[in-house]
Amino acid sequence: MAEMILRSKIKSRKIKWWDVLSCGVHAQIGEGLNGNSRIALEEAGVAIKPNFTPRQLSQKLIDNSVLVITMTEAHRQMLEGCGNVVCIRSFCGREVPDPYGADLDVYRLTRNIISSACDKIIDNYILKYEE
Repeated sequence: MAEMILRSKIKSRKIKWWDVLSCGVHAQIGEGLNGNSRIALEEAGVAIKPNFTPRQLSQKLIDNSVLVITMTEAHRQMLEGCGNVVCIRSFCGREVPDPYGADLDVYRLTRNIISSACDKIIDNYILKYEE
C-alpha cells in the first residue's frame, strides 16, 4: 500500500523529480496485491498499479535508492549498515503495523497511518531534496 499511496500523493502534488518503489524484507513473491489492501486503497481513491507484484529488497535496490524507509524499527535494524535506511517513525512518530492476515479494518488503519506519514515524508524530505 505504501508505494501506491506515496506515488498517488507525489503525482497529485506534481512532483516529477521523485519516484517510489516498494519492497519487502519478507515479501510474498509471486502473489498479487492482497484483497484487503486493494479494497482499502480503492476506498481512498488511490490508483492501484495493475501489474503490482511484491518484490524482495536487495542490496542492489538499496544502493540505487536515495532513501529507504522501513515500516518498523526492527526492519531498520536488520538493514543497518546497508545504506541510507530510516524507519518511518522518524517522519511520523510511530511505526506502521503489518496488517497481513488481519481484517479489513486493520488494513484501513494501516492505510491511514501510511497516508499521514507520506504527507510528512513529502513535506520534510522530498520537497527539501529538490532544493
